[in-house]
Amino acid sequence: MTDDLFRADAYLRACEARLLRADGAGVVLDRTVFYPQGGGQAGDSGQLVLSDGRVLAIADTRKAKDAEGRPTHEIVHVPAPGQDEMLAALRVGETVTARIDWDRRHKLMRFHTATHLLCHLVPQPVDGCSITPEYARLDFHMTDPLDKEALGSGLARLVAAGHPLAVGAITDAELDANPALVKSMSVQPPRGTGTVRTIRIGEAESIDFQPCGGTHVANTREIGAVIVTKIEKKSASTRRVVLGWAR
Repeated sequence: MTDDLFRADAYLRACEARLLRADGAGVVLDRTVFYPQGGGQAGDSGQLVLSDGRVLAIADTRKAKDAEGRPTHEIVHVPAPGQDEMLAALRVGETVTARIDWDRRHKLMRFHTATHLLCHLVPQPVDGCSITPEYARLDFHMTDPLDKEALGSGLARLVAAGHPLAVGAITDAELDANPALVKSMSVQPPRGTGTVRTIRIGEAESIDFQPCGGTHVANTREIGAVIVTKIEKKSASTRRVVLGWAR
């Protein structure tokens, strides 16, 4: 099991960790600041600095899977190609420093928080999500058209308002009693530990509250210049909203 430090503090950029396993799939550590791909958010990239000073480039981060293909609680750091010799020299138990590509992660955090604002502006079920460093998109299950200009101005207003974001938790039973908190139609929050991580945006004014395991900024103002670049009709019952950076 990997201790996922990013869930408690998304601003951690590095940590010391002990190597548990290194194989063809990648490197597993006892703790990490690297976020694994999930919930629509891309996995982190960065570096593992070895005890002798050598640097192993990490191209992606994924959740390990069991023999039946189900995600486990281990996090796999996927090395960039061409580092087989360094991988073969790794030894179980050695200490490494895990360091994320912070500029890339911060973009993911800003976009991910912006998608929560979209859920406030478009109160419809979410039927798909993708969050990358260059764009983010949400697919809403709805038939009515969306106004790009109105959505863009609403997003700008919420960003400028500087609403605080708080990480919390509810019990599985509380979530079962309030199924409407889950906005996504395709991705269910992970269960099994007894509690489910939540994200709340807004203090004096409630903007969004839902289960979410991703990384986010602490205040909507930190999102910065995000704009609605496109609205598409993907099907008779799906409207896609795409976000990008203002140029």
